[in-house]
Amino acid sequence: MDQGKTPRPGFFRCLQNVVGCAIVLGLFAVCSLQIAGAQSSPVHIRFDADSRVFRIDAANTTYVLGINENQQVQTLYWGRQLAEGDHFSAAKAMPEAASFDLSVNTTPQEFVGWGGGLYVEPDLKITFPNGNRDLVLKYLSHKIEGDQLSITMKDISLDVYVTLQYKADGETGILRRSAEIENRTDAPFTIEQVFAGTWNLPRGTDYRLRYLTGRWAGENTVQEQPVHPGKTVLESRRGTTGAQNNPWFAIDRIGNNDAEDGNVWFGALGWSGSWKITVEQDQLQQVRVSGGPNSFDFDYRLQKGEHFQTPYFYGGYSSDGIGGASRLLHRFEIDSLVPHAPHPALRPVLYNSWEATGFDVNEAGQLALAEKAASIGVERFVMDDGWFGQRKDDRAGLGDWYVNPQKFPHGLKPLIDKVHSLGMDFGLWVEPEMVNPDSDLYRKHPDWVLNFPDRPRTEGRHQLVLNLARPDVRAYVFQFLDKLLNENDIAFFKWDYNRNWSEPGWPAVASEDEKKVYVDFTRNYYSILEELREKHPKVEIESCSGGGSRVDLGVLRYVDEFWTSDNTDAFDRLLIQNGFTYAYSPGVMMAWVTDSPTWVNNRTLSLPYRFLSSMQGSLGIGANLNKWTTEDFATAKQMIAQYKAIRETVQRGSLYRLITPEHDSEQSVTESVARDGHQAVVFAFLHSSMEGYPYPRLYLRGLDAHARYRITAMDGKPANGTPAEASGAYWMEHGLDVQLRGDFQAAAFTLERQ
Repeated sequence: MDQGKTPRPGFFRCLQNVVGCAIVLGLFAVCSLQIAGAQSSPVHIRFDADSRVFRIDAANTTYVLGINENQQVQTLYWGRQLAEGDHFSAAKAMPEAASFDLSVNTTPQEFVGWGGGLYVEPDLKITFPNGNRDLVLKYLSHKIEGDQLSITMKDISLDVYVTLQYKADGETGILRRSAEIENRTDAPFTIEQVFAGTWNLPRGTDYRLRYLTGRWAGENTVQEQPVHPGKTVLESRRGTTGAQNNPWFAIDRIGNNDAEDGNVWFGALGWSGSWKITVEQDQLQQVRVSGGPNSFDFDYRLQKGEHFQTPYFYGGYSSDGIGGASRLLHRFEIDSLVPHAPHPALRPVLYNSWEATGFDVNEAGQLALAEKAASIGVERFVMDDGWFGQRKDDRAGLGDWYVNPQKFPHGLKPLIDKVHSLGMDFGLWVEPEMVNPDSDLYRKHPDWVLNFPDRPRTEGRHQLVLNLARPDVRAYVFQFLDKLLNENDIAFFKWDYNRNWSEPGWPAVASEDEKKVYVDFTRNYYSILEELREKHPKVEIESCSGGGSRVDLGVLRYVDEFWTSDNTDAFDRLLIQNGFTYAYSPGVMMAWVTDSPTWVNNRTLSLPYRFLSSMQGSLGIGANLNKWTTEDFATAKQMIAQYKAIRETVQRGSLYRLITPEHDSEQSVTESVARDGHQAVVFAFLHSSMEGYPYPRLYLRGLDAHARYRITAMDGKPANGTPAEASGAYWMEHGLDVQLRGDFQAAAFTLERQ
């Protein structure tokens, strides 16, 4: 993924060896090629040579684009799958609305350069050496190969080529878009803004935008607002994804409050650096959504013969409401994105030592915790911060990745061997992209951090950010991680990242290339992950960034799970996890059971409540087991066993939000249904009873109406009179009554198909 140069295999892999579709004019009006083995693939991409219209059909979605009389690539349709016999007339550029709004602005284009009178958000803006900044792209050619379409465009006079790339997923209908910019001119030019492309929605004035906002310990808050004339910008300028906005959006119709019905257009940007998504309703009510690397403080000089490959921008459509949109994304992520897809391993039950020991780790203490963790059924033991260098607190040691000889005089092997003997695998916390000024690495290489010469170096958490864009820094980070894996039987890295960028300078390169740091840092981050996984295919990795500050579809191609939030208060997590699952699968959402009361709110919650909250995702234990009672261990052992019986359904099944915790709801209810339908799991939570009202009746979803299901309580009780077994129709139409009264109560049930 070497942007601006020949890309490495991986995230920024260009479409190569693409076989063209031969259009035989006069003999065939339509050229249609399907993916090899068409009987097993539902993706169809066709090109009508007469109308010059492309049609992409995948799952329940149809996407149509065409080449209009101005040689612009124009969106014609995106929505529910159309009939096979439905055809589109040739694309027609929209007329100008006035001398102030030329046709280039009113026509819904797939990808447009800044030039020719454009005023809406451009997908590409370039400055040329002579000062020219005008770029007008026209259709040149196209290729179709199975489930992939590429369309090449060129400037009207300059040798600037842009290839639009589309790949359709046959199971979900999700379309992956990207663009490759190529410089065939005789001189370098500077890219000042570049997006993967633009999604155009049908013209309308009644759209609602959903997106996710947050902060440290308060991630994934679902926001809703009408799409107004003008522009809404979702972005991060922090060097990485950030918790303040997440690069995901969903758009439906105002007034549609049924989570399981209605048209929803949704998308997510696969990029872990600074990013931007703009949602723009123009003066003629056309809605456009564009996304890519953030243009703030950014430019990228492209030399003659070089290519720039954008990140992927994923988009999908659901007619089953926001719930259906989430389930499509979940399925796509698990089956197509995560490492080892479409058959990734289930997430093991994990124990992490941080809350028990903090920085004060040593061999004896970790051995004792490992024995306690194994006794309750934990499958992975993870030692957190404090094991390396001169690490006694957060002020020193980052960058010095050798095992501390005072804490572990015999290295990590005795601990790892003990963990293995207890039936668990071993994981380790690392923070590879950071350095403390109080470290041997910084004293040796102070030039390795992001910095502006002769300016202060702002510290966050007493640390600075290594400039991973530098080849020597990239090599150092890979080498020490590779060494750890070569010398120790490590199954898992918790890869942390605990501050955002400041002073993003790169004084080792020419001044006109310094702003490449935003892209080259991220591409080197991906390449390290990719190379580690190629060399150590069994290692698993968690993306962690002070909680959920690096969660996106870009890094999900290289990691197995996300740390959702440092806030592990089980009640707060209902809201945080709810927002997370709008965009990301519960199968990649880590959720820990920690001590009560938590540091966040000083709120006391029962151990069963804390377990049930965490069992809605990938279960981990982070509590200080040294303080647990005999009863705590017994409860934990029972609930972990219960989780193992349902985790495939929770991690891989279809999620229904029966009651969301949004808008200060007193209740929160989720239901997960196994892919084969044999099991459903219901989690119900109550904040506080009010005036003696009973808990709302729960109307289940996703069951086979004609099958019989037997209900079993994992924790809590169904209401008196609830049948032990009933039809799917009964549970969905009559519903389930639950006995929940009091404050901070929870219950969970399984339904097994008979």
